[in-house]
Amino acid sequence: RSLRSALKENSLAWRLVTMSQDAGQPSVGSGEESAEQSRTETAAATDATDKSMAAEVTLADALSNVDVLDELPLPDQQPCIEALPCSIVYHANFDTNFEDRNAFVTGVAKYIEEATVHAELNEMLEQGQEHAVMLYTWRCCSRAIPQPKSNEQPNRVEIYEKTVEVLAPEVNKLLNFMYFQRRAIDRFTAEVRRLCHAEKRKDFVSEAYLLTLGKFINMFAVLDELKNMKSSVKNDYATYRRAAQFLKVMADSQALQESQNLSMFLATQNKIRDTLKETLEKIVGYDDLLADIVNICVQMYETKMYMLPAEKHMLVKVMGFGLFLMDGEVCNINKQDQKKRINISKIDKIFKALEMVPLFGDMQIAPFHYIKCSPHYEASRWPLASSSSPSPQSDLLQHLPAIRDDYERYISELARHSNEVTTTVKETPRTDAENKELNDLALRGLQLLSDWTTHVTELYSWKLMHPTDPHQNKECPQEAEEYERATRYNYTDEEKFGLIEVIAMVKGLQVLMSRMETVFTDAVRRHVY
Repeated sequence: RSLRSALKENSLAWRLVTMSQDAGQPSVGSGEESAEQSRTETAAATDATDKSMAAEVTLADALSNVDVLDELPLPDQQPCIEALPCSIVYHANFDTNFEDRNAFVTGVAKYIEEATVHAELNEMLEQGQEHAVMLYTWRCCSRAIPQPKSNEQPNRVEIYEKTVEVLAPEVNKLLNFMYFQRRAIDRFTAEVRRLCHAEKRKDFVSEAYLLTLGKFINMFAVLDELKNMKSSVKNDYATYRRAAQFLKVMADSQALQESQNLSMFLATQNKIRDTLKETLEKIVGYDDLLADIVNICVQMYETKMYMLPAEKHMLVKVMGFGLFLMDGEVCNINKQDQKKRINISKIDKIFKALEMVPLFGDMQIAPFHYIKCSPHYEASRWPLASSSSPSPQSDLLQHLPAIRDDYERYISELARHSNEVTTTVKETPRTDAENKELNDLALRGLQLLSDWTTHVTELYSWKLMHPTDPHQNKECPQEAEEYERATRYNYTDEEKFGLIEVIAMVKGLQVLMSRMETVFTDAVRRHVY
């Protein structure tokens, strides 16, 4: 069948075979006459076919028809046979008497251990993120549940049973949150204790390790502030506890104790923060490690070693919360500044530049608030952050000229590379220098997008925490709600136009860069690897 299908494609061969078959069919009559007649007809037909095919088929067609034969599958039903793999024999020379063992024991093992700890801490950070989302998205359930109006109400038991049924899954989330913060504090303090051990102090702690510990500090700050802000959590649990006690759901002593612990945990402000600080102060040398974490955050902030706005704001929150954890009975941050362990003047400038940072979602926090709550706070050592002058983050218009210049300069450079890609076809691959140039261009574009987005979010955060009033804005009515005073009446026309312009630049640059995504990714990979 394969040969037949190939011959069908080869028109010349197919016609010859077909006519030969037709000519070879026996006709009615005597054998000799029939044979002679068929030979005559075959010869005539062959001559006619040769003449017609010679006139129709060109050399190119004939060659293409012959090339088709190469594509014929000719399965022979035989298995593919491969040669045996070659054996490689090597001999190890151990005449060194294992002199290199120290490199493996203290070097590689140390980093294997650090990588293992990193993985475990990152898992806890993901769990902390889930609990933060749970707290942030919590909406009051108890308001929607009908409450018994009196003890004589006939359906009071039914109401309490439905209350327990509805709120029990939510209360389990709160219990898991309480257990998680205990485990997280124990895990974090265990790492601090291990790193502050007398033998471990000689070891170098990598930047990645310090940054991971900083992320833990940020997680504690976020969870504690979210717990403080969410009064609906306390109200819902109080409603559940009242119904559960009436129905005697928590009969055993352990359940009663856990209920009491959860109630105290939710009701006590700054419970996570204070517990963490008390535990850390029992560790000898914890302040030195926290100073290293704060210093790495200051360095990364000043050198812009961050990409996303959330990473930038995380560094600022870690500075404030880290200094609060350091300052206490054992350590005085003012003395640490005198010993050059930390630089308060640098941190003071950062806290003034960023008075308000996003905490989680649309919630904000003032990092300098942690310093004000510390035992050894002295306003004279924080002249900028403690002053009443408005923060630079509140004025978007002063940043607009620089943003426009960066946008125009980058767009022109991006257009040049885009035109090269779309209009020219290079036969040779890009050189290392060209790949590096595209890598730097992509990095700078992402940094610009992040910087402009940061300006928008920081202005929004500052405005939310500093609402206007009828004295500052004549268009603001006396009966305006606080949220209206923070948003609707809190922006001038120039600020609104500036916001629209910056957001348009972010969107426009993002679209242009996405068109170059394949070029950027290829160049980045070739440059990195």
